[in-house]
Amino acid sequence: MVAHLATACVLGLGAALVPAPAMAAAGPTQASVTENLRKGDSGAQVTALQERLSELGYWIDDIDGEYGLHTVHAVTALQKAAGIARDGIVGPDTRAALDAGTVPEATITEGDAVEIDLETQLLMVISDGEPAGILHTSTGSGNPYEGSDGVNRIATTPTGTYEVFRHVDSWDPGPYGALYRPMYFNGGIAVHGYTSVPAEPASKGCARVSLAAMDWLWENGHMDIHTTVLVR
Repeated sequence: MVAHLATACVLGLGAALVPAPAMAAAGPTQASVTENLRKGDSGAQVTALQERLSELGYWIDDIDGEYGLHTVHAVTALQKAAGIARDGIVGPDTRAALDAGTVPEATITEGDAVEIDLETQLLMVISDGEPAGILHTSTGSGNPYEGSDGVNRIATTPTGTYEVFRHVDSWDPGPYGALYRPMYFNGGIAVHGYTSVPAEPASKGCARVSLAAMDWLWENGHMDIHTTVLVR
């Protein structure tokens, strides 16, 4: 596969946000988050937040009591599922979503798969038919761009059922920038790590996740060759 396949993925502009659909609810919380929290905070309340997010299935790299980038991403994922402001900050609406146990509902209920919901901008990992992780993602912006071949295109992540057919265990160079450890499932469209994963659709077609989240997908075999990828 030549390098031009690593296209339609990066440097797209943002698009308007869309409301999230109604979501299923999980069980009651054990550790209550009672304070407003944001990036840079630390302490017992942040630990309680991280534990609750992890309990609900939102991927977070570490429960360490530090409100860093991946806690922001996990909070943003919860906010997407709840259909509230996607700012990565814990306020009253986000605490209510935590207390309610708000999680997205996957449509795949068997086998190993990755499900990408374009409306909520969430990536859900299914392992042996059970949810294994909910990740913040950013897909095609819907904006026009000029391709590397000079042809005008729209930045789109096409819906459909695919499977992973190629992966690259490194930064994969392409005409719009390098993609981190990409898993290709539709031509040059991949799930890949990237340094910027905004709350809105922003790519040229790929599904971006954080670098650490991409490492997690690799290390746990969640996107091996032939893994089903449903984009809806």
